[in-house]
Amino acid sequence: MQLTKEALKTAILEKAETSPKAQLYIKDFYGCDPETKPRDLKNVANDLVKEGKLMFWSSGSTTMYALKSRIKNEENVGGI
Repeated sequence: MQLTKEALKTAILEKAETSPKAQLYIKDFYGCDPETKPRDLKNVANDLVKEGKLMFWSSGSTTMYALKSRIKNEENVGGI
């Protein structure tokens, strides 16, 4: 049974918080609800960006999704 829009939002945010990677491709969220069509899932993820709960992150060639708090933490950890 397909998740409701609000339940899917919660599942996406939980995945973004618990994933070992700070930035996630849209396909990384497909496992949140295998019965939701990819386009519908992308629309829900974009709604979370509009609400300010997720943000877009670009590697230069690919756009990914991330939590603002995780991006800040990743940038403050030493690296290249």
